[in-house]
Amino acid sequence: MESVNLVGPVLVMLAVAGALLLADAFLLPLLGPWRGRGAWALAVLGPAGAVAWGAAHALAGSEGVAFQGAYTLDAFSLYFALLVAAVTGAAVLVSPDYLGERRHQAEYYALMLASGAGLMTLAGATDLISLFVALELTSLSQFVLVGFLRDDRGAEAAIKYIVLGAISAAITLYGIAILFGSTGHTSLAQVREAVPTALAERRPVMVLAFILLAAGLGFKMAIVPFQMWVPDVYQGAPTPVTAYLSVASKAGGFAAALRIFVDALGVEPLAREWAIMFAVLSALSMVLGNIMALVQSDIKRMLGYSSIAQAGYFLIGLAAVAAGVPQGELGTGGILFFLGSYAFTNIGAFAVIIAISRHIGSDEIADYAGMARRSPLLALALALCLVSLTGIPPTAGFVAKLYIFNAAVQAHLVWLAVLGVVNSVLSAYYYLRVVLTMFVGEPVAPGEVRPTPLLGAVTAAATVGLLVVGIFPFPLLEAAERAAEALI
Repeated sequence: MESVNLVGPVLVMLAVAGALLLADAFLLPLLGPWRGRGAWALAVLGPAGAVAWGAAHALAGSEGVAFQGAYTLDAFSLYFALLVAAVTGAAVLVSPDYLGERRHQAEYYALMLASGAGLMTLAGATDLISLFVALELTSLSQFVLVGFLRDDRGAEAAIKYIVLGAISAAITLYGIAILFGSTGHTSLAQVREAVPTALAERRPVMVLAFILLAAGLGFKMAIVPFQMWVPDVYQGAPTPVTAYLSVASKAGGFAAALRIFVDALGVEPLAREWAIMFAVLSALSMVLGNIMALVQSDIKRMLGYSSIAQAGYFLIGLAAVAAGVPQGELGTGGILFFLGSYAFTNIGAFAVIIAISRHIGSDEIADYAGMARRSPLLALALALCLVSLTGIPPTAGFVAKLYIFNAAVQAHLVWLAVLGVVNSVLSAYYYLRVVLTMFVGEPVAPGEVRPTPLLGAVTAAATVGLLVVGIFPFPLLEAAERAAEALI
């Protein structure tokens, strides 16, 4: 029972997902036209229960190892569990405004909860086998969610996502197999102990293992050169799913990468080698993501390329972990804080996009012209989110980038920090172009754009959150640093 208690937040998500499928078969049809709303009301219980159980663990200071070392509850896994549960909850809350009266809503919510459970497990998985199982649980659910609308664009995006996802899973599994063959263990703690011996005897094989693992997880993190799926999936998927993927899926990928590379492979001199690899991938991701975002006319596609650039900023922290920062806590803490602030920013941005798109029927940036006159509050909220993504004070994005660039400087990666600053300036062009279009352009159509109360509440909460974190970041900073200390 102790193991069940430790994985309680994950089990709540899975239990509600299962209950949704059963209810859809027997009870929800009785609601008639309210069937979708009934599924939504039941789905909300999953993230709410996970957050409540996770908060109870946090207040009690619970820690422990579950299922003979397959899962570990510590400050690191708890931080990600609460983050993923909150993002999943936000995605569920904004979904009714997008889905309308579409069929199969219970399956939609069940898949989202199952994917969230997989991502939460990724952060706590301390065995290579449980880590891969969690990775597949979340990936398979996401493949279906991307193609949920069953239109041409969604189908194309889903096929690309499935094919590339299958390739990345095979690469990840191959890396795990080589790491197991080299060390004789699947437990991350035992792998770490065996790395020095394996490195002395089979150095090329160990290097191949971490390259394959980086390639496989790079798909989840959406970093160059494993980013090909991002723009099409962001554009073709339902917008709540896009919001979910942009934060939760990315967070899961980085959680798994931190578990493997910091927890198991953070041993000198191997750590120095993968730090160089991630520094190069960071530079490529920032440059390519920002350059491609410059020429986009669809706001979801623009944010897709933007997320590639943002992943490059995250990678600065991962490179800094093994490149000279004492104990690596500054780099790891920077990633965790960045992910927390990024959640407020992206959830707020996509909530506004849902509210506007359902009125104007378009995601084209040109159609956002004059939005400040049609809906001043929505335009202001989106502007603040884009300013935060740029990294301008007093938003959360500014503090996050300041933290991550400081980690790079402390790790003697000054060139990477300078490149990050240059790319942030470059990104201001396409982020602020949207702001300028909304506040200066002439409205393309008359009429007020007003969000539903629920969508407005999520937008307001995210916008206020990114301002609060930007002005008073210390609670989130302290939580991120505690989580980083648990991993190191």
